[in-house]
Amino acid sequence: MTTRSVGQLLTMGLPGPEPDPGLRSFIRATQPGGFILFGRNIETPAQLRHLTDELRSLCDIPPIITIDQEGGRVSRLNNIAECPPSADELRRTGDPALIAAHGALTARLLRLFGFNLDLAPVVDILLDPAADNSLPERCYGTTPSEVARNAGMFLRALQAGGVAATIKHFPGYSLCRADPHREFPVVARTPAELESAELAPFRALAAEAAAVMVGHAHYPALDPEPRPSSFSPTIISGLLRQTLGFPGLVITDDLEMGAIAKRHGPADTVRMAIAAGNDLLLFCHQTECVDIASRTLAKMPPAALEASLSRISNFKRALPPAPPWNDAEFREINEGIRELRETVNRR
Repeated sequence: MTTRSVGQLLTMGLPGPEPDPGLRSFIRATQPGGFILFGRNIETPAQLRHLTDELRSLCDIPPIITIDQEGGRVSRLNNIAECPPSADELRRTGDPALIAAHGALTARLLRLFGFNLDLAPVVDILLDPAADNSLPERCYGTTPSEVARNAGMFLRALQAGGVAATIKHFPGYSLCRADPHREFPVVARTPAELESAELAPFRALAAEAAAVMVGHAHYPALDPEPRPSSFSPTIISGLLRQTLGFPGLVITDDLEMGAIAKRHGPADTVRMAIAAGNDLLLFCHQTECVDIASRTLAKMPPAALEASLSRISNFKRALPPAPPWNDAEFREINEGIRELRETVNRR
């Protein structure tokens, strides 16, 4: 297969707010399936919409354009838009209608900027608020049922608004004792513990979510091989696909995180991620990693990639086009987010 055809399996980050001529040429040649944007890519509302429009123009097949827009501190649009309340702040109100309003506003905002996939909601459970695992403030509950109920409200409102949702971080970061951005965590839970807690929200929402993001922790009770869940066929092809019956897109967490990059080079990372059953491989920072990944994929047997390429194609066919930019609508949405935050703060 060619690097252009296998590029559909890759979602890449960009270094700044505008691609330079070299990066434009790379994107045209590689034809990545998607792009993920961060604060470093965002300067003004008009600039951001121009960027997403340009990324679409560089791709023969309309790309997935995604972002982490959860609410609270993980809201990449905070430097140009109002900051929405966090998942934890919303769940403390005890009012599901406010969570649904957050999902609806998020969908309107993301669509206006040209995004079609949100890497949210988090469906991990806040089991240990003191754990240094990046989760505090990001969880919709302290029990599986609370998370499933609240995250489900956000997910349904987001997807009803035309933006696909991603539940994460499968099979559950709740009791990670380390942050996979830096280290390779081991989650020492029994199968019964995982089934009754971490896995329960995924099981409840798998039929509704467009995508699932797989994390980078090791779960000895699920797979005795000392490898991250993102590289585990037992966890992805077995547990997620067969046992939970998930039919949608499986996305890796960032393959440049310390949990992965400190242990594996990009070529081996690609081979293991594909063998495990992932569809979209996420490289958030270095274009060089995307280049190595595309060349590695082009050398793999086509049969190993066909199912993922088909799922990506089907996913893209269901995406609505981006609406025209409208300054007045942006101001209206922004005011709605501000009012939502103030309402939550009063509760």
